[in-house]
Amino acid sequence: MAIQYILDTFTQLLSPINLLTLVLSVFFGLLVGVLPGLTSTMAVALLTGLTYGIAPETAILSLIGVYVGAISGGVQTAILLNIPGTPAAAATALDGYKIGQRGEAGLGIFLGNASAFLGTIFGAIAVLLLTPLLSVLSLKFGSWEFFLLALFGVIMCGSLASGGDTLKGWISGILGLFVAQIGLDALNSYPRFSYGNVDLMAGLPLIPIMIGLFGFPEIVNSFKNEKVKAIKEEMTYRVRKGISILISKFATVIRSGFMGVGVGVIPGVGEDVAGWLSYWAARVSSKNKEEFGKGAYEGVIAAETGVNATIGGNIIPVLTLAVPGSTSSAVLLAALWLHGYRPGPLLMTETPGFIYTISIYLVVSAFVMLILGLIISRYTVKLLQIDKRILMPIIFVICAVGSFVIDNKFFSVYIMFIFGIIGLLLSKTKFPAAPFLLGVVLGPMADSNLRRSLVLSDGSLAPLFTRPICLVFVIIIAIMILAQFKVFSKLQAVLFKKKANES
Repeated sequence: MAIQYILDTFTQLLSPINLLTLVLSVFFGLLVGVLPGLTSTMAVALLTGLTYGIAPETAILSLIGVYVGAISGGVQTAILLNIPGTPAAAATALDGYKIGQRGEAGLGIFLGNASAFLGTIFGAIAVLLLTPLLSVLSLKFGSWEFFLLALFGVIMCGSLASGGDTLKGWISGILGLFVAQIGLDALNSYPRFSYGNVDLMAGLPLIPIMIGLFGFPEIVNSFKNEKVKAIKEEMTYRVRKGISILISKFATVIRSGFMGVGVGVIPGVGEDVAGWLSYWAARVSSKNKEEFGKGAYEGVIAAETGVNATIGGNIIPVLTLAVPGSTSSAVLLAALWLHGYRPGPLLMTETPGFIYTISIYLVVSAFVMLILGLIISRYTVKLLQIDKRILMPIIFVICAVGSFVIDNKFFSVYIMFIFGIIGLLLSKTKFPAAPFLLGVVLGPMADSNLRRSLVLSDGSLAPLFTRPICLVFVIIIAIMILAQFKVFSKLQAVLFKKKANES
């Protein structure tokens, strides 16, 4: 029966109209990912309206295609300009930009696209094989677990992006958490730090904050007095070298794929955490930890694989529980209902072949994304050959437009300017911007879940130590914090020395 479902899906897929739809959808998604300010959620939402009235199979194919393209497209500007096209690409920019600056942007983009391809394939396999298991696991997460997951993400990102000064990374992340508290609170809708301003009551928009934090420092630095030289990029992808690097780091790909799927299946977490968690795991397990943050190929591979594996992970709770794993998959869930599908426990009974259809659509979209991504890169990589003092004013206009189109308000442009100045100050004082951004992303989740947990437990913190998953998070967070104290470091050194002597 499974073979018949697969054959039926390929028969539908190979029709000229569906192939053309897929190519155009992935291409549109890539453009959305490349342009700062546009998101996968916006792309899927826009296309959902356009697919109304067409065949359900073609509509779902186009939505999967644009979803895959938009998530993977952010690697381009992250490597070329240090401006993540999507918030999830912030982890990629940490090493990817350094790779581009040393004249290997073509190789960096190839590694990013290839890793995104492998991550998407991994997610597709997970949809097919791991749906029942991971759906049960996601139900084990309650409010306490979500709060600790958000806290762990900020602490982890602060450690990774700190450049050696972990305290600065944590301070930056905590500032991001504070900024996320602006607006109506999630439980009682009480306005916080809005001072009667209606726009502030709605909360600060994420994309203008991201553009300001990452874009402004690069734009301002390009106008310094010293001579700015365009980087000469060898216009080849060095595919053979890229493939050999991927093969040598295949363990990283597998580990990041599992992490991406695992994070994706947990409702409400999203791609950002998957990218940073995969990056953290790669750095911890690497023999060359000092290379991370300085242009490590493994950093790009881990981040992009983890981010794109969440696509399949996000779809799993959509199909089995009708619960979206991210904002993009929430729009996808609405689109499935719109086109006559009923996600949830009865999906496998009513449309048993649909899970095979989604998996195949993901795999084929990944192939199209890889090909189109590399074709686009042949042109985008030429940006490095342009003097930044000419290029950056154009990028500035794109950033301003990208901020405005989110809600068609100049308020978003003002937010971009304000956080651009904050990003510049962070850059001058050597505080990393990535933990700040992740704090803004995870702040609402941490806040609402902590308050909900305290209400349910009558203010008791006991569940932190009595719930198994919570206890694991508490231990990991405690170790990460204690590791920064000299006493702990000396004790660790003594233990390792003693163990080495015994062996």
